[in-house]
Amino acid sequence: MPTVVIANLKSKSIHCDDKRESLLNILLTSTDWMHACGAKGRCTTCKAKILNGHHNLSERSKAEEQYLKLNKLQEDERLTCQTYLSGDVTIFAPKETQLSHLTYSD
Repeated sequence: MPTVVIANLKSKSIHCDDKRESLLNILLTSTDWMHACGAKGRCTTCKAKILNGHHNLSERSKAEEQYLKLNKLQEDERLTCQTYLSGDVTIFAPKETQLSHLTYSD
């Protein structure tokens, strides 16, 4: 059972049973996470910085590759709506995607 840890949200741990769900759907089961385009990979509002567990993530989608080329995603960032887990991962919510009603650490 993969675990997602959100480092700057008090190291919140979310356990997931179904590896076929996107990282965004897993996050939304236990917390709020910014997202705007309906999980279509058409924006970058759901991006997360990957701190650990890169090898436990699916290959980048075409949308993610496009955003990398446009410098709207960094090498250590992924779109949560386009990313699937195969194991544990630790993420960080970037400043520009943080929600104002949640308390984040630095």
